[in-house]
Amino acid sequence: MPTEAPDRERQAARPDEAPLPREVGGLAAEARFLLKTSRPGFWLTSLWFYLLPIGGRQVFGSAHFWLGAAYVTLPLGMLIYGWNDAVDFETDRLNPRKDSFLFGARPNEAQIAGLPWRIALIQAPFAILFFWLLGWRGIAWFAALLLATALYNWPRIGFKGRAGFDMLNQVGYLLVFVLSSWLSGVPQAPWFTFVFGALFAMHSHLFGQIMDHRHDLDAGRQTTSGTLGIRAAKCLMTALLAAESAILWLYAHNPAMALGLAAGAVWFTLDDVWLWRDRPYSQGQMRLFFLGWNAAALISMPWVWKTAALAAR
Repeated sequence: MPTEAPDRERQAARPDEAPLPREVGGLAAEARFLLKTSRPGFWLTSLWFYLLPIGGRQVFGSAHFWLGAAYVTLPLGMLIYGWNDAVDFETDRLNPRKDSFLFGARPNEAQIAGLPWRIALIQAPFAILFFWLLGWRGIAWFAALLLATALYNWPRIGFKGRAGFDMLNQVGYLLVFVLSSWLSGVPQAPWFTFVFGALFAMHSHLFGQIMDHRHDLDAGRQTTSGTLGIRAAKCLMTALLAAESAILWLYAHNPAMALGLAAGAVWFTLDDVWLWRDRPYSQGQMRLFFLGWNAAALISMPWVWKTAALAAR
């Protein structure tokens, strides 16, 4: 055909332009993978936690505040969830919840092999900045975060496969409270905020286990939900939400938030005795639950900051 030679001449004259679509595609695929690994579906919850200890404080003009806010999104997610993905590679390949921005990536073998250096590269600048701003407290904070993450994910002996311990390990999320207070230069939150935060982190984790109940059993993982059974796990969810509601009512003196969590306890009671009972949620229902969860976190953030119910007095 008469057009073939000119086409070849143009390609030969500009050989550096040929791989451009593949390069752009590779960068886009890498960005999607990193985003999915960091679980954007949990960023709003992390930011919600980050705001609790500094409610009512004029911190939005502080670069230190925004540094911490940036860290508890993608960088923190890459560390705690990326490590989890590296360990759960084999079992996650069959999990229908994976490969989404809400619930995490489904990496291939090459991506798993590259996860450690990706995680380290993202953590390094924040570790340096935290050391510069906080001194040895910043290093101690990172060490505590690494310890909590390692205890959960360590192959064969990690807490993720040990019923009860998998729930207790969620106390590590309280490090977000500590970081928030240190960076903003405010006193640590009162004791009931830490108790509330621990219970909240546990019920959040348990909800994920309930959604993964059948998949975890098939994989041979002994989670709290798998050991108790779905209906008993939902009863535990109800108890955790009720305890959180009581703390908000009695100690934080925040009836609005208390009633919101009490409504969650009522919902899981209805779910347990009448709605889904021990039946699994569909993929669409799980997405809807998490979108609603994120909507509630986003809507309540201004209220949490304005009322300062869980912040230091």
